[in-house]
Amino acid sequence: MAKRTRGSTRPGQRPRTQRQAARPSSVQVRPSNALTVDEEARAAELEAAIVAEERAAESAMRRSRDRARGVEIGSRVRETAPLAVRASEEYAYVRRDVFRIARIGGMLLVILAILFVLIDVTHVISLA
Repeated sequence: MAKRTRGSTRPGQRPRTQRQAARPSSVQVRPSNALTVDEEARAAELEAAIVAEERAAESAMRRSRDRARGVEIGSRVRETAPLAVRASEEYAYVRRDVFRIARIGGMLLVILAILFVLIDVTHVISLA
């Protein structure tokens, strides 16, 4: 199959007709570069909104990029701190999670001990 090119037609087909756009005859035509006051105000509002969105997106991108690099506000002070101080700040959540795990594990052991006493020692609960 042959490649089609623009403007060419296949044998046996008529070429496309060139249609003219309908021109209004009674409508007053104004120059394309003239805007009304309302249109200018609307354009200014739209431009201000677009600029604000671009600034917000740029600042969000900058924050995420800085966060990925490990740079935070006041990072110069933090970089001069000893390693132990930085580690205690960064791993506070790990310490909190370990305490939660230990507390839940301890509660489970207490519940297991209570059940052992009730079932095997005092025979208050019978399973058969």
